[in-house]
Amino acid sequence: MSEEYIAGRKPVMEALRAGSPLNKLYVAAGNRRGLEDLLSLAHARRIPVSEVTPAVLDKMAPDSGHQGVVAAMAARAYATLDQILAVAAEKGESPFILILDGLEDPRNLGAIIRTAEAAAAHGVIIPERRSVGLTPAAVKTSAGASEYLPVARVTNLNRTIEELKEKGLWIIGADMNGPDYRTVDFAGAVCLVIGSEGKGLSRMVREHCDFLAAIPMRGQVGSLNASVAAGLLIYEVLRKRDARRSAGQG
Repeated sequence: MSEEYIAGRKPVMEALRAGSPLNKLYVAAGNRRGLEDLLSLAHARRIPVSEVTPAVLDKMAPDSGHQGVVAAMAARAYATLDQILAVAAEKGESPFILILDGLEDPRNLGAIIRTAEAAAAHGVIIPERRSVGLTPAAVKTSAGASEYLPVARVTNLNRTIEELKEKGLWIIGADMNGPDYRTVDFAGAVCLVIGSEGKGLSRMVREHCDFLAAIPMRGQVGSLNASVAAGLLIYEVLRKRDARRSAGQG
């Protein structure tokens, strides 16, 4: 299921005005004349804008006159951080949230959403820039889970992490330099941070984490697929939470 696009100045402007879920705007490099209102509205809606060559736009919209602007459609609307926290509050549960730091493969995003929903997480947070969004491919891979698990897109992950800390969540990053994840206390209000497929956690995000947790690698390969690693950690959080609940600790 490939990404879907809206091409042309008027169709893109109408989509922006209608509040249609958009992942990103692409505009022809050096040709923003006449796009001032459109770009202002995109900025107001916090939709990332990238400059690309006309050849790239031609490839995105080969059968339509793109007029120097193409919008990538999101497969569904994004939630807010407050809406994710409200899900936990409505259930009377300590928040369990995932932050995905720079994930690039929509199939990994979809797989993580599917696992997180199955483990009763309350939501997923992704950054606006340098990250895959809720594309049709991601939604398809989630196998329906994206309809139930809210996904928020934020401007600044570090600021969001600090906001979550203020609300009482412990921030635990998946990183090979941390202790064995089986020794980490995941009970209580937790935000699990998963890094990108190739680079892992970015330096600033790692420094904002309260703790790190590593998955021991005993074979010849040095790392796991991002969605597989996330799955192991997600279910460790669930196991620790269930154990705490069984012990009558909430």
